[in-house]
Amino acid sequence: MAVTEQSERNDEVVKSSEAFVAPQINTFGQSFRDYNAESERQKGVEEFYRLNHIYQTYDYVMKKREEYKKLDKVEMSIWECCELLNEVVDESDPDLDEPQIQHLLQTAEAIRKDYPEEDWLHLTALIHDLGKVLCLPKFGGLPQWAVVGDTHPLGCAFDESIVHHKYFKDNPDSKNPAYNTKNGIYTEGCGLTNVMISWGHDDYMYMVAKENGTTLPEGGLFVIRYHSFYPLHKEGAYKHLMNKEDEENMKWLHIFNKYDLYSKSKVQVDVEKVKPYYLSLINKYFPAKLKW
Repeated sequence: MAVTEQSERNDEVVKSSEAFVAPQINTFGQSFRDYNAESERQKGVEEFYRLNHIYQTYDYVMKKREEYKKLDKVEMSIWECCELLNEVVDESDPDLDEPQIQHLLQTAEAIRKDYPEEDWLHLTALIHDLGKVLCLPKFGGLPQWAVVGDTHPLGCAFDESIVHHKYFKDNPDSKNPAYNTKNGIYTEGCGLTNVMISWGHDDYMYMVAKENGTTLPEGGLFVIRYHSFYPLHKEGAYKHLMNKEDEENMKWLHIFNKYDLYSKSKVQVDVEKVKPYYLSLINKYFPAKLKW
């Protein structure tokens, strides 16, 4: 389905009593994405962002993109990758400490309730975080600050809406005059595909999907690539870099974000029960084996 056709569904209200209802608090009894709450988990999250903001530089991201675009780490199916994610717990997430495959299925099942006809969106939800396997040894064993967490552009000023912005003072790029203006090395309306975004699971999974010939629509690929770009889709920063195609695809990212964020729960999905449905979607939109 074309993005323009998809967008017609954006404002539809789901009448079913089965529709997903967002909870008010996370699994730790706190507000979602509260980075100031006092807890041991929050201390670890802040340390994660300190390292992320210091070491994610323009040059670092450029090198990682060059390295990983070779897709020479592993050859496996989408579902095999889903199972690998059981080995990963996201240190940047203040809302959940469950294995990642549960987050994938919780997100996908919540969207499936509200958008039953948009099977591509169910699959997008299932695979959106698969790039977190970058933490595992066979994928290079990257540190978590180079894999998870909110993303942001490099090559222009660090917007103050970025979580724990204060730590950018120790990033070498903050001392580069070419990178310290609103546009930096970019021009207004250049399009997000031309902007260097901090390296992590978003960009990697987008690369894997695109290079392996997925038939997911552009809206799905946009969600995969930018779902962690909270300064943009939550705070409205960096909109001046977007083009018309980005603006169209943002509608789907706003829809997706509700489920990505608020479906996190200690109530686990029965993997074996839903597996046949998601395997059918994988077969529809992806080859049997992918290069990673």
